[in-house]
Amino acid sequence: MLRGLPGSVTWTTRLRSNAALYDLAPPRTGKRGRPRLKGAKLASLANLAPGTAQFTPTTVTRYGTTTTVSVAVIRCLWYGVFGPQAVQVVLVRDKSKTGYDVALVTTDLAASATQIIERYASRWSIEVCIEDAKQTGGVGQARNRVRLAVERTAPFALMVNTLAVVWYATVGYHPDDVEERRELAPWYRDKVQPSVLDMFTKLRRVIIAGYSRPEDLQPPTCQEVTILRLAWEDVAA
Repeated sequence: MLRGLPGSVTWTTRLRSNAALYDLAPPRTGKRGRPRLKGAKLASLANLAPGTAQFTPTTVTRYGTTTTVSVAVIRCLWYGVFGPQAVQVVLVRDKSKTGYDVALVTTDLAASATQIIERYASRWSIEVCIEDAKQTGGVGQARNRVRLAVERTAPFALMVNTLAVVWYATVGYHPDDVEERRELAPWYRDKVQPSVLDMFTKLRRVIIAGYSRPEDLQPPTCQEVTILRLAWEDVAA
């Protein structure tokens, strides 16, 4: 599936520790017969890292912090996955002294080691977004079978989730939101920022409060939202 990607598409991912890597294909000899598609097989990553790989210090920004790590870049073939397409393998040494901590591979031959590491780290926010959308925003509840429904439901739901977060960030946020949630969950003392669930809850309350006074187009105040929440709690009790 990853072979023959268009020139405008690159693939960056984590490399398996047991990946079989090969040297680039040698130049043609001019002799008759099929030219070689790959070179000699390289040593395993466990032996390659402390052996022939040359590590150099590199500054990267990932997960909100800037640190210095040691990296080694190897241009080779991951033939079993990408076939004869050349790839870059980036070995990242962060805490390890002799081996490596993370091995990355990319088909983007123009990217630097820093760009590849930061690109891979940026996937975390995407994964969290998808997790929140599936578990909190209802995207995972879709049970579509028709092609058009499959193509439309998830994208539309993701867009709605995005609009809800944007609404909260631009209009709905209030410093007391976190304190209110901590009062409801006093055992959760490390909470310092509102979660996506908190954002959705605030939006639902604002919408319901808006229904209670449709003649007033102004958003309800925090006091009005709190009164409405307390009324819900009394009914639930």
